[in-house]
Amino acid sequence: MPINILAIESSCDDTSASIISDGRVLSNIVSVQTAHADYGGVIPELASREHQLHIVPVVDQAIEKAGIKKSELSAIAFTRGPGLLGSLIVGVSFAKSMAMSLDIPLIDVHHMHAHVMAHFAVEDGPIFPFLCLTVSGGHTQIIKVTDYNTMEILGQTMDDAAGEAFDKTGKMLGLPYPAGPIIDKYAQQGEAKFEFPISKIDELNFSFSGLKTAILYFLRDNVKKDSDFINKELNNICASVQKTIVDTLMIKLIKASEMTGITSIAIAGGVSANSEMRQRLIDESQSRGWSHYIPDFEYCRDNAAMIGISAYYKYLNKEFCGQDVKAEARLVF
Repeated sequence: MPINILAIESSCDDTSASIISDGRVLSNIVSVQTAHADYGGVIPELASREHQLHIVPVVDQAIEKAGIKKSELSAIAFTRGPGLLGSLIVGVSFAKSMAMSLDIPLIDVHHMHAHVMAHFAVEDGPIFPFLCLTVSGGHTQIIKVTDYNTMEILGQTMDDAAGEAFDKTGKMLGLPYPAGPIIDKYAQQGEAKFEFPISKIDELNFSFSGLKTAILYFLRDNVKKDSDFINKELNNICASVQKTIVDTLMIKLIKASEMTGITSIAIAGGVSANSEMRQRLIDESQSRGWSHYIPDFEYCRDNAAMIGISAYYKYLNKEFCGQDVKAEARLVF
């Protein structure tokens, strides 16, 4: 009998459910919350209420699309953390209730582990060991991956994440939330003619708070000189900011490869959908002899398939959790 896992992801503002069968993705349904755009960022209380509305129909769609019955499920997996506590609680509570009703095991999954494991949603996943640059709105990490269940953080952001730098820049430019994809679009039509600082933080760690401040002062000073500066230079500003963020990420990734001797390199997380990030990894791989791995777009953003893939390998090791498990907003890696 196949190992069928229902996976649930509810760490932030997207409600997602997926069915994984023997490590293969049968369905991956994502319900995107659009209400936050009016506020320029995710509103935690609103997000948790939206999850409550969406979780039942999303799970039903995932099961129906996979063509299986609830009675054929082997386990239920869920994101335990990190994330917004209210959002996590919705997914955890649903998973616990459904697992109890079906009398099947529960599997708790770390959200950032799952982003790495998204690479194994397809057949040609990375070869161990590999380095994964995981970049999202809330996290920026370089992770050494030894096997499916063994990961070590080599470096991470000490303050703001790269995805947050994109979104906060977009807010300063008057762009709608989320701004990352919009900045990417404008950047492709512009030239990186403005220089912004790259943090010199030690080792393999990152910092993006200084960049946000530099962008704020840059815009303030230039708007004082020309009130229409942002409109005139929008494409070039976006190209310059994007290049600075990608440069910062690639400098550390190259350093990590040199320090570890690992040449199997992957990227993951929402920012891995960025066109310049993807192209730079391809270019560096060609010049440095790396084997590179870039996830399909549907596995870059938060989704339940990555939760299910991670859970599948935990299932093989019989790494289950009890009904006393709790959501943890700051779950340790």
